[in-house]
Amino acid sequence: MIKLKRVYDPPSRLDGRRVLVERLWPRGLSKATLRLDDWIKDVGPTTALRQWFSHDPDKWDQFRRRYFRELDSRPETWQPIVAAGRRGTVTLLYSSHDTEHNNAVALQEYLKARAGTRRTTARTAAGATKRRSR
Repeated sequence: MIKLKRVYDPPSRLDGRRVLVERLWPRGLSKATLRLDDWIKDVGPTTALRQWFSHDPDKWDQFRRRYFRELDSRPETWQPIVAAGRRGTVTLLYSSHDTEHNNAVALQEYLKARAGTRRTTARTAAGATKRRSR
């Protein structure tokens, strides 16, 4: 399970593994204050994409498409999150005030699609192996 949470919200034991998915450290928080298990800077959008988007909801669909292309080219950044999500709860931490249009929301969507694709592929492959062995 992959959940979302603002870094400014209090941590909970239900968060599971807490992963900061921003390239920049959140304003106003010290590293000692923010309880997290990992900070994966490179899974966040590139600086150029982040600056272009500038949290403009009118650019949301295009931002998601561009960000997904970036993620497609860097699977080593997001695959550990998918793997951790298969073992338990992972909470993606973000700092944006906009809870609907931010990179963590897009990343969660992307990761859920990739996790489902991989499971489907594994099931399909297992089914094909069973059919061949009959």
